[in-house]
Amino acid sequence: MGERESEKTVKHICVGLLAHVDAGKTTLSEAMLYLSGKLKKLGRVDHRDSFLDNNSLERARGITIFSKQAVMRLGDMSVTLLDTPGHVDFSAEAERTLQVLDYAVLVISGTDGVQAHTETLWKLLERYNVPTFIFITKMDLPGCGRQAIMDGLRARLSEHCVDFSAGDGELFDAVAMCSESAMDEYIGTGTVSTGQISYMIRRRGLFPCCFGSGLRTDGVSGLLDLIAACAQPEDYGPDFAARVYKIARDAQGNRMTFMKVTGGELRVRSLMKYSARDGSALEEKINQLRIYSGAKYETAESVLPGQICAALGLSGTFPGQGLGGASDLPAPLLEPVMSYRVILPPQTDPAVMLPKLMQLDQEDPQLHIVWDEHTRGISVQLMGRVQAEIFRSIVRERFDTDITLDAGRIMYRETIADTVEGVGHFEPLRHYAEVHLLLEPLPRGSGIELTSTCPEDELDRNWQRLILTHLAEKQHIGVLTGSPLTDVRISLAAGRAHIKHTEGGDFRQATYRAVRQGLMHAESILLEPWYDFVLEVPDGQIGRAISDVRAMNGSFDSPEENGGMMRLEGAAPVAGMNEYMQELLAYTHGRGRLSLTPGGYRPCREQQKIVGAIGYEAGRDTDNPADSVFCSHGAGVNIPWDKVPEYMHLESCLKPPADAAPATAAAPKYRSLSIDDRELEAIMEREFGAIKRPQYSGRQVNAAVSEPEAVKRPEFLIVDGYNLIFAWDELRALAADRLDLARGRLMDMLSNYCGFTKAKLVLVFDGFRTPGNPGSREEYHNINVVFTKDGETGDAYIERIAGEIGKNYSVRVVTSDNLIRLSALRSGVLRCSSGEFRNEAEWVLGQIDEVLKKTNMGAHKTRIADKIDGKR
Repeated sequence: MGERESEKTVKHICVGLLAHVDAGKTTLSEAMLYLSGKLKKLGRVDHRDSFLDNNSLERARGITIFSKQAVMRLGDMSVTLLDTPGHVDFSAEAERTLQVLDYAVLVISGTDGVQAHTETLWKLLERYNVPTFIFITKMDLPGCGRQAIMDGLRARLSEHCVDFSAGDGELFDAVAMCSESAMDEYIGTGTVSTGQISYMIRRRGLFPCCFGSGLRTDGVSGLLDLIAACAQPEDYGPDFAARVYKIARDAQGNRMTFMKVTGGELRVRSLMKYSARDGSALEEKINQLRIYSGAKYETAESVLPGQICAALGLSGTFPGQGLGGASDLPAPLLEPVMSYRVILPPQTDPAVMLPKLMQLDQEDPQLHIVWDEHTRGISVQLMGRVQAEIFRSIVRERFDTDITLDAGRIMYRETIADTVEGVGHFEPLRHYAEVHLLLEPLPRGSGIELTSTCPEDELDRNWQRLILTHLAEKQHIGVLTGSPLTDVRISLAAGRAHIKHTEGGDFRQATYRAVRQGLMHAESILLEPWYDFVLEVPDGQIGRAISDVRAMNGSFDSPEENGGMMRLEGAAPVAGMNEYMQELLAYTHGRGRLSLTPGGYRPCREQQKIVGAIGYEAGRDTDNPADSVFCSHGAGVNIPWDKVPEYMHLESCLKPPADAAPATAAAPKYRSLSIDDRELEAIMEREFGAIKRPQYSGRQVNAAVSEPEAVKRPEFLIVDGYNLIFAWDELRALAADRLDLARGRLMDMLSNYCGFTKAKLVLVFDGFRTPGNPGSREEYHNINVVFTKDGETGDAYIERIAGEIGKNYSVRVVTSDNLIRLSALRSGVLRCSSGEFRNEAEWVLGQIDEVLKKTNMGAHKTRIADKIDGKR
């Protein structure tokens, strides 16, 4: 108890060991624990008696599978040493451990140098901002060149890797080159202080490199002395905070939550308030606190900041969770690339087995164990063959059930190629919500980003937060194969609630439907997982290896000779590389070596073939509807996703918010009308000749009329003719046979439009690519029609005339051509997409039809009345 009572005066730090498989990491951990006085004798991996690899599966295979910890003393500092898995199949376990590290020791084999998986670990250390020491082990073996290794470290990891086994002069020279403050100190004093070096390490501005042998304990004391001198604990706050990094069970089946305390103090029997993974609020008592070292532990009454402990009594915690004042961490970067169907023994009930397997899912969330409706069975996601074998062994050991796994399926992802708007409307009787989202593509590896650009005066902050919560709570799937969506930014652009009828669930429905509706509009891209690989084969088989990689559609660098073997580095799809190890061993007679590391996702080269083979139909996915629900005559009506824009209550958010064109011609908005009418008339006469005056004029507007009355003067529209034709289904179909008929039909429709709205309109057709075309300007009824001449683009003509007329007058340019819209923006005139104007024109033409129907009915009634009078 005396030792426990003095813990408050001890500095606590957490140091993790990371390496690629078979680099010598566990052997180094044995040496560190032995030299620190924690162990009385050295264990060995090949003797199956190492202190941290104490699981039967780990000792049988000779690899680390589960992260383990041990506590050792270095002077006045207590160090929790965390040993992490090195095999790529268990990278997720290693990544979760990084979340609680103060420092890391990256172990590199002197015979292998920097491997592909080493670079992956380095990126993870950079992502989690973990200060790092580097230990190059196995230097007792032949073929280890210190200078070549340092050159590789500086080239592939960081130029701030410094050899700390060099003499003081050379060491200080190298350290000073990494920082201006270190250089100033070195110039002034001829040395660099330990405090300066510690500061640089802490901020990842310096990476000390030590050389030695874990098996012979050479150089390990120097590494421990360096950690003791330079590692500094964090400054923790007084309020309780902790971060969960692992869930496990002891031999009695007790659920243990492994966490690092990052603030305040955690005491046994204290109440813990937190939220489970599904969002439900929990309040549970901590029954016991354990401090583990290897397989053994000590119980503790309290745990202080910087310490790692296992808490018993918490049923809903999960890896990556923040407790108290700590926030949750983002999802892990490394994810499984294969999904397998779990095949149970004939007499095993899936309903009984699934809850048992869910215990493993709690311990490793990356497994994603679920009941798969498509296969009507249990599915699990795994990184590769080795993890699959370990998974089967764990199930056999824990649940006494001998399962098998099928051949597996590749885990595809989906993204989009263009920015689209998604609209979701949910309005059954006494419910209401409408959501507008912008979906934008992001660079590969970005994941899903959520944001809001909606002003709070348009949609209350609480509703916006609720919508963002609904976006985050679900894994959205694509419309090609039903695979998870990635590399997309989803922005809340607009929304509407009803003061009386809107409930929280309404926005959930509208939000989900908005995402799907946007994806249905977008150009979707299927992504497939790739591996970064390092392939080593005998000299005579390098041609075969290159041919195989090319057949996989992979890429690679120039082969390099490496100790009698040829080394090939590159990247290839998982579909081709996943089962390649067996083939490699066959044609190299067991001499070939293959190292695979997740290399992210890239566009699938056989998208059409894969999509057809999977056979997913987005329109039949009732769990993920893209349609919206509108209210009509007191009942909810389902509106297909492609018809939603015709019914939505808010305007589209893809058009620029400033100077936005009106949705219909019913209430056009005008800016200042300060341009002189004679100047405008001169421009129109120059372009189209003398204006034909009407013989009779209508009622004149009094000059003293109020401003609202005065704004009813006509507006000008400049229409990109061909762009509008191909945005109008009726005209596009007509143009497929006879383009001239489509032009004539458009001219008639626009003439009717202007007759109803009193707008003035210039219709522009591009004649740029018509050789010898002189161009023409003409009046067609009440509109002006332009055919540009050979060598003059319609874009240029629209930009010129819009710039002249639109200086102060109300002008709308109708087009979906982005270049013309940009030029219109520069000219300060209104922009309107062809689709928006089509909707507006169709509404106007519909109004004309209604007027004609009423007129015809009135005339018909008059004729009947005349006949009756005549009979009288």
